[in-house]
Amino acid sequence: MTLKQAVIAMILGGISMSVDALENSVEIRVKGIDTSRPGQILVMLFQEEGFPKVHDKALSILRYPSTDSERVVVFENVPTLFAIKVLHDEDEDGKVTKNWTGILPKEGLGFSQGARITYKAPSFSSARLSVAELQESNAPHDITMRYP
Repeated sequence: MTLKQAVIAMILGGISMSVDALENSVEIRVKGIDTSRPGQILVMLFQEEGFPKVHDKALSILRYPSTDSERVVVFENVPTLFAIKVLHDEDEDGKVTKNWTGILPKEGLGFSQGARITYKAPSFSSARLSVAELQESNAPHDITMRYP
């Protein structure tokens, strides 16, 4: 292989790797949706910045009616490390409605890796997923909704 051929191979290999990074897709299965409640289900894809409170920082938000107790969604162009938040937005205001305490949620929530709300929102590290691990498992990542 000549130097010119090696350089071309490296360039094409780099382009191929960049394209692969953009083609990452993952399946998320949301389970336990309470269909007796009104509103819509928001499935949000985040990197660390903004997770889980700043919805404007979500890389993608998929919206669905709350008519099925389970739904599989697919996110395309997913970064290598990410986290998912699911909100059953009953009043369709795009944010988590709190109960009388002003701290705890009044609407259903779910997070990747089974992360839970205690007296604060879960951290990115507790909900973090890896594209490589999900693609290796060849199955959707399950998120179970939790309601107050």
